[in-house]
Amino acid sequence: MHPNQNPKLDNPALLASVDSKTAQLKADLAAWAAELPAITMANSLGAEDMVLTDVIATAGLPIEIFSLDTGRLPLETYDLMARVQQHYGLKLKFFYPKHEAIEAFTREHGINAFYDSVELRKACCHARKVEPLGRALAGKQAWITGLRAEQSTTRTDLPKRQFDEGNGLVKFNPLAEWTEKEVWAYIRLNKVPYNALHDKFYPSIGCAPCTRPISIGEDVRAGRWWWENPESKECGLHVKK
Repeated sequence: MHPNQNPKLDNPALLASVDSKTAQLKADLAAWAAELPAITMANSLGAEDMVLTDVIATAGLPIEIFSLDTGRLPLETYDLMARVQQHYGLKLKFFYPKHEAIEAFTREHGINAFYDSVELRKACCHARKVEPLGRALAGKQAWITGLRAEQSTTRTDLPKRQFDEGNGLVKFNPLAEWTEKEVWAYIRLNKVPYNALHDKFYPSIGCAPCTRPISIGEDVRAGRWWWENPESKECGLHVKK
């Protein structure tokens, strides 16, 4: 377990920052849901998304929550999907890849072709994530993500509100200014269910074959597509057009 995932909960400064940021988060989500009623949240079952899910569910906010099931997720992610329903009485709305696209990709390139080139990896991500996301966002005015600015070099200038040109709607990143330690303090304080892989040095979790544990001192997304350069490490869901 990374030290940030087990922060000292007797730290007054940490508790104060989590308290104030949580209050702001609840106010932001409520205001955005009132402004743009056709709003939805993408839950990838990572720590950040579980914070957002907890706030939305416990506050009873009118925000739909969906997940993309790529078909290659780790067992621990599916276990957490079931726990979310049990814990919150909340049924996640699942979106799946089109089987024709997956069949065509694997028949032409092979089952693990994403290791062969960045282009093939992005093509796999497109079929398993980007296209299903388009269907999840169809007819929506806005979507909410758990992105944080400090997660990687591709996210350093992350605003809390932006226009998602690729999908043609508003995109909210309410945890943009949260630190990893604050995310985990919230999870510990509120007993939020989380992915068991986080306890095995997986701070960022995607598809099973494209995710590995990291070492102390590595970037939190170092375990995602570890064979690529940091600048290319996005799946296409959050790439600026």
